[in-house]
Amino acid sequence: MSKFLERHALHEITRDLTLAAQGKLKADTVIKGGLVVNVFTKEILPADVAIYKGRIVLVGKADHTIGPNTKIIDASGFYLTPGLLDGHMHVESSMVTVTQFARAALPCGTTTIFMDPHEIANVLGLRGVKLMVDEGKNLPLKVFATMPSCVPSAPGFEDAGTVITPREIAEAMKWDEVIGLGEMMNFPGVLAGDENVHEMLKITMQSGKVVTGHYSIPETEVGLQAYAASGVASCHEGTRKEDALARMRLGMYNKMREGSAWQDIKATIKSLTETFVDDRRALLVTDDTHPHTILTLGHMNHVVKRAIEEGMNPISAIQMATINTAECFRVSHEIGAIAPGRCADILFLRDLADFNPEIVMTDGKIVAREGKLTTEIKALNYPDWALNSVRIKRELSASDFEIKYGGPEKEVTIRVIQVVEARVNTFHKTAKLKVHDQRIEADPSQDLAKVAVVERHGGPGNMGIGFVGGFGLKRGAVASTVAHDSHNLLIMGTNDADMAFAGNVLHKCGGGMVAVCDSKVLALVELPIAGLMSDKPVEEVDAHVKALDEAWRKLGCTMESPFMTMALLSLPVIPELRITNRGLVDTLNFKFVDLIV
Repeated sequence: MSKFLERHALHEITRDLTLAAQGKLKADTVIKGGLVVNVFTKEILPADVAIYKGRIVLVGKADHTIGPNTKIIDASGFYLTPGLLDGHMHVESSMVTVTQFARAALPCGTTTIFMDPHEIANVLGLRGVKLMVDEGKNLPLKVFATMPSCVPSAPGFEDAGTVITPREIAEAMKWDEVIGLGEMMNFPGVLAGDENVHEMLKITMQSGKVVTGHYSIPETEVGLQAYAASGVASCHEGTRKEDALARMRLGMYNKMREGSAWQDIKATIKSLTETFVDDRRALLVTDDTHPHTILTLGHMNHVVKRAIEEGMNPISAIQMATINTAECFRVSHEIGAIAPGRCADILFLRDLADFNPEIVMTDGKIVAREGKLTTEIKALNYPDWALNSVRIKRELSASDFEIKYGGPEKEVTIRVIQVVEARVNTFHKTAKLKVHDQRIEADPSQDLAKVAVVERHGGPGNMGIGFVGGFGLKRGAVASTVAHDSHNLLIMGTNDADMAFAGNVLHKCGGGMVAVCDSKVLALVELPIAGLMSDKPVEEVDAHVKALDEAWRKLGCTMESPFMTMALLSLPVIPELRITNRGLVDTLNFKFVDLIV
């Protein structure tokens, strides 16, 4: 049992809870006068809530549970809902540590997360995962983890900082806080019967834990069915109504995603609002959320609100972020509802549609009021080995980014990674570029920038290079060590000199994201922990991210959250064309392709 549940483990206090429900032991706290949202029956019922040792013992008339030392909370005018659960997310995408994330997310009503620390695993391996899991043990935010399954995400197509094998999976499954296997992105390996992949599935299921999925192609007639047959229980990669329906009809949990850059709910929620399909297999998740989104829009409360805005019944939307998620991960006896025996994670709201909790309670204690944390959370000092992870062979130079062409043609056809704002998918396009002095350069007039991925984990030191369209860069360069999923050094720019300069800046500071022009830094977000996270407060990191966003605009990009879209250019498990440190990858056919057609 996880540490936060060990405080008063259900199996150890059954007698006490039973006696407290009858008033034979008096409640620690009683919430009176509220309207309880019952996520089992889709009812709103006036009821008191009695709490003992951090757990709910009674929902109804609770006068008999009140003693001289019982704390009374007046909930008149409030709806009471369970705390919100995020069923799939990467803390690293918030650019802060688990502790700093908890400080930001708890006031939004997120009381439990099921994190996939896949990003840090690609850089620091199993001990990086353990670092984040241990950090989450003693927080008022409940932190479950799924063990990353695909490191690297596409073996043979990229180089990560380490390799996760079935041996590491078996070790992690012994940890109480690890609740399942992280998103199985290697769905081609599942379908092809890859022995290592299926060994991971076997180890997880033998441990009695859940396998989470990632099936990112639209085919559903055979491949998705085979994927589901392997025991994969859920998927968050559906972006269409049809994708969501297909997964739910197969008995999978369909996770509807609404993060900072990937905003799928508008389409996927139609699988429920335009049909009579049962919503018990539908979950709401964030996947990736950066600081500005949390501070301005919220976290899981924003996702619930978005579902309601798109026509979802408010109670159904709440179910999709509470009990459905708890059932997906087989912990509904512990969390996800306001009901006897469950942890007293409760939100106080004036309006269910405008989902902004005024009071947030976890384990029977108020931890936030009116958007502000009211409890102290101690920060964790990260060890030195987690802080020095950008290891490239040598300082980069402009010549490293030259694309030479020795043919007689004055114009060539090149492959282009075409991005679309707020979409995870890219498109495999072509374009024509002039050849100057046997070199092919970026062409801002066609919205074509160069893009390169440099291996940065102290390995082969190789580099893949290509072209990308859709960002609108007119000048300068940008770079990031947040580059899914291997998190190598990703550099994009309009000229070779600035690309080299941007990469060297991140090498020197230990990682992060930067925008430069004419060999001058316009904005820098330092992320020294694995090149992915900062231990600074979310507000401070957000200020730097805002400056970075403004710098992108000065370079010509008007896209929202462009650095998050950029970070997926190197992810070789999502259609259609990507780039890794080994070259251009056709991710529909899983093969390398030449830059020049």
